[in-house]
Amino acid sequence: MASSSSVPASPAQSKKPRDKIADWLRQTLLKKPKKMPVSQESHPSDGSQTATQDGPPPPSRSSPPSHSSPQSRSSGLAPTLQPTHMDPSSSSGRWSKDYDVCVCHSEEDLEAAQALVSYLESSSKASLRCFLQLRDATPGGAIVSELCQALSSSHCRVLLITPGFLRDPWCKYQMLQALTEAPGAEGCTIPLLSGLTRAAYPPELRFMYYVDGRGQDGGFYQVKEAVIRYLETLS
Repeated sequence: MASSSSVPASPAQSKKPRDKIADWLRQTLLKKPKKMPVSQESHPSDGSQTATQDGPPPPSRSSPPSHSSPQSRSSGLAPTLQPTHMDPSSSSGRWSKDYDVCVCHSEEDLEAAQALVSYLESSSKASLRCFLQLRDATPGGAIVSELCQALSSSHCRVLLITPGFLRDPWCKYQMLQALTEAPGAEGCTIPLLSGLTRAAYPPELRFMYYVDGRGQDGGFYQVKEAVIRYLETLS
């Protein structure tokens, strides 16, 4: 009787190790590589992304603010530029009326009124537009209509107060009309006292300051500055 150790192994037992090796190789080849974890530094949505060698590094969050224009640092509103001395010609409100100044005067003071208008129109950088009754009134127009139209079409009214002004009923009418049209508008009515003492100053104007015309220039410079100051408020 033959010994059991000499019995040859079955085919299933002889192939078992090789099958294990084949199965291991097959699984190794078919197995997909694991994805590498994405670090926080390389995440595209992270604001702390490090710079690459192809481009400049992004600005640091702790870097000082750039000295850009005020508009870039504002909350969306366009900046308003305010120079130290505004040119009245840049004011859109100025062009809502035909004239900047209406000079109210008596016929006796026509030469003084013409000198004042010439000064305002020529010496000012703002090129003030003046209304002079005998020069700019419509020929054939009614006096009352022309006086009222001149006042309503002008931003400022200069009252050339002289002895002749106080004697002229039309001048007093213009003065009262000017006060009636803009009683609360400070600075639009500018009295220029010339050839009179303070005691003769009209009582209707006692609540407002006047320009003293006893200086070398007759108070023209102060009148011009007062007009420009008022026009600056229209912007």
